[in-house]
Amino acid sequence: MNLPNKLTIFRILLIPFFVVFLLIDPENAMFRYIADAIFIIASLTDMLDGKIARKYNLITDFGKFMDPLADKLLVCSALICLIETKQVPAWVVIIIIAREFIISGFRLVASDNGVVIAASYWGKFKTVFQMIMIIVMIANIPNPVFYMLGQVLMYVALVLTVVSLIDYLVKNKDVLKEQK
Repeated sequence: MNLPNKLTIFRILLIPFFVVFLLIDPENAMFRYIADAIFIIASLTDMLDGKIARKYNLITDFGKFMDPLADKLLVCSALICLIETKQVPAWVVIIIIAREFIISGFRLVASDNGVVIAASYWGKFKTVFQMIMIIVMIANIPNPVFYMLGQVLMYVALVLTVVSLIDYLVKNKDVLKEQK
């Protein structure tokens, strides 16, 4: 197993620790900071594994499948925890998770037709804003400016989620027409 795939597995293994530290006592700042640190480390492994895989031509079928799954597990786990801590409304999380299911389904259909749908820049921006939003909200610094920053990031991430979904569907609409 190559290094990028090990980083992907490491990211998945970090998720339960992240969830435990965030939810064990959501009012405890120290636990939240530990959860934030774990989330940041996991997020950085996402960036790092892709760079290493591309630079050293270590792209594998396992990585193509598990890397996006690991990202979805990490972000969705964090968003669901932020519903529990009453920092993100459930409807926002439902839209974000629905987008992930739609794109995953779309990619499966495309794959059955021999088409690979690469990540778009909109999708990458969406992921970056979601991760920054999550980091800010987990930190939960009791300051009105910081709270407002979290809210702005949440709505920007939400808009980018919808825009990236529309972008994927429009750019790849022919995939649905070319079914076997």
